[in-house]
Amino acid sequence: MAATIKGAPRRRWRIAWLLGLGVLVNYFDRVNLSVSHGALYTAFGISDVAFGYLSAAYNWSYALCQLPVGVMLDRLGVGRVQRIGIFIWSMASFAGALSPNLTGLFGARLLLGIGEAPTFPANAKAIGVWFPTNERSFATSLTDAAAKAASAIGVPLLGILLLRVGWRWSFAATGAISLLYLLVFRGLYREPEEDPELTEAERRLIAEMAETPAAEGPALSLGELLRQRKVIGLSLGFGAYNYVFYLFLAWLPSYLSAALHIDALHSFLYTGVPWLFATATDLFIGGLLVDALVSRGWNAPLVRKVVLVAGTACGLGILGAAHAHSAMQALMWISVSIGGLSAAAPVGWSIPALITPRASVGKVGGIVNFVCQASGITAQIVTGYIVKATHSYALAFGISAIYLLIGIAGYLVLLGRIEPMKTSYLPAA
Repeated sequence: MAATIKGAPRRRWRIAWLLGLGVLVNYFDRVNLSVSHGALYTAFGISDVAFGYLSAAYNWSYALCQLPVGVMLDRLGVGRVQRIGIFIWSMASFAGALSPNLTGLFGARLLLGIGEAPTFPANAKAIGVWFPTNERSFATSLTDAAAKAASAIGVPLLGILLLRVGWRWSFAATGAISLLYLLVFRGLYREPEEDPELTEAERRLIAEMAETPAAEGPALSLGELLRQRKVIGLSLGFGAYNYVFYLFLAWLPSYLSAALHIDALHSFLYTGVPWLFATATDLFIGGLLVDALVSRGWNAPLVRKVVLVAGTACGLGILGAAHAHSAMQALMWISVSIGGLSAAAPVGWSIPALITPRASVGKVGGIVNFVCQASGITAQIVTGYIVKATHSYALAFGISAIYLLIGIAGYLVLLGRIEPMKTSYLPAA
């Protein structure tokens, strides 16, 4: 099996790199706000609570769009939906740069959430149709690791740009990069059946090595999918992951600056350290290692489950950061936390295509991402209130650890074995 893959054409990997580039670009837009926290305080007099709400504004519209986006992806396809989304998020970045006041910036962030809403459900669907199952973890890790690399690269670069020319120009820069990506995506993305350069050998490889029980079957309604134990378990686990992810995404530079008394420039630079580590664990553990073990004949559901649960458990390292007394201690524990969660993330994103009929993968991706965004909203707002009330991040980090324990239980008890769902429409695996 592994030899067959090594000898096959590799056009499908162009799609994975293209999708990963899109995640990198749209996360530049997302982290721009956390980088601009201090500048926005100067410009608009924004408080910690208001910043929490502003950070979550993106997630509100993003979350509300998840279920309809899932339906649109299953009906219209990845290419058409993503082209519209990229254009919208590009305009949102420019709108942020031109915002005359805090209300205008809220509006720009809401628009950004609408534009970027299709990204991860679309990526899950695209990888499900472009890749055989024993390559999906690495293909998914290329897209998911890009989110971490965006923080590792984007926070220092955008921070330096902000310090030199101001926060408005940093927003405008991300808008310009997004428009360039739209041109690239429009020129390169095709569905497998529409790509004239996809060879018949590669097309057969993708089809023959797919897990057909999950790939076939009629589309399931949102109502039926919402009642599935596996969907609930996956949503709980990923919701816990996203709670911690967005807590760090929105608040890590401020935490390093305020709690550990680091100046703005060094807080931007130090923020990149845990995200670089997370990028590596995402690619090499959640991606390459999982695919290598599956290709060597290891039990695929067990390999994925172990990485999923163990990685999420490493997220509990956030408790160490809650009581850190130096920047080095904090960075070590945060690296353990976000690194473990990042190793689990590509496995989690590959699961919708493994447990769901092909015609319903977009809807399951939408359900999971809706829960993720609701968790991200909660993390950013709750953290703002806690920091204002306690002048500390310890309680905020402790709450995230409790959610992680609930997520681990969801993976173990509800998701169970990673295999096609058993419904009245699907044969038992």
